[in-house]
Amino acid sequence: MSPILILSIVLQVACCVHVVRTGRPLYWVFILLLFSYIAVLIYFIAEILPDLRHNPSARRTVRNVRNRIDPDRDRRDAERLLRAADTPENRRRLAEESLRSGDYAHAAEFYQQALKGLYATDPDLMLGLAKAQFGMGESQQARDTLDALIAANPNFRSSEGHLLYARAVEDTGDTAAAVQEYEAVVQGYPGEEARARFGLLLRRTGDAARARQVFQEIVTRSDAAPKYYQREQRDWIEVAKRELASLPA
Repeated sequence: MSPILILSIVLQVACCVHVVRTGRPLYWVFILLLFSYIAVLIYFIAEILPDLRHNPSARRTVRNVRNRIDPDRDRRDAERLLRAADTPENRRRLAEESLRSGDYAHAAEFYQQALKGLYATDPDLMLGLAKAQFGMGESQQARDTLDALIAANPNFRSSEGHLLYARAVEDTGDTAAAVQEYEAVVQGYPGEEARARFGLLLRRTGDAARARQVFQEIVTRSDAAPKYYQREQRDWIEVAKRELASLPA
């Protein structure tokens, strides 16, 4: 049997399974079995492609592939939009793309330019600025920005921002305050990064017993978690396992 025929059969079967599992009209099965590659192409365009456009996971996968091929495309698009219309939203977008690409200096510049007028205390812009400052190694400035953010927006909540604040406090050498911040942020942080960083801080401060407890909690939680969670948190789970192996019993 030729490879072309084998591929045709595989694609036809896959599309037929998709028809049945997603509740599509069963006439698609007959069309797919009768017309091979042409039917598969038509089915993909008519039935699968529209779903992919409205599926967040699919859009995220496509965006990740596109970013690997052309990592600066979104930033170039943001620059063109800003040149066409210098608006706060376009400045925000360019700042976000600069931050994503690791260009922290330009990200900080764009965020500062956007933090004016009605947007002078916008919490998302202030959080972005703090991320850029932290990325440049300006931990005290990042801490100050986040302090100002909370003062201006007392009801604002962000687990990502809270972890950033704990890291900034830790980097400024305020260990006691950092421990308090980590104790708070690990309570509701969606993932293991905050807990792993907390364990590392405890170990550096000489609290090996508590560090072991935190790392063991990461391993226990991940063992009971779904496979997708274990994949997403693999790096931090490995940190916990490595630290547990090196800590005294």
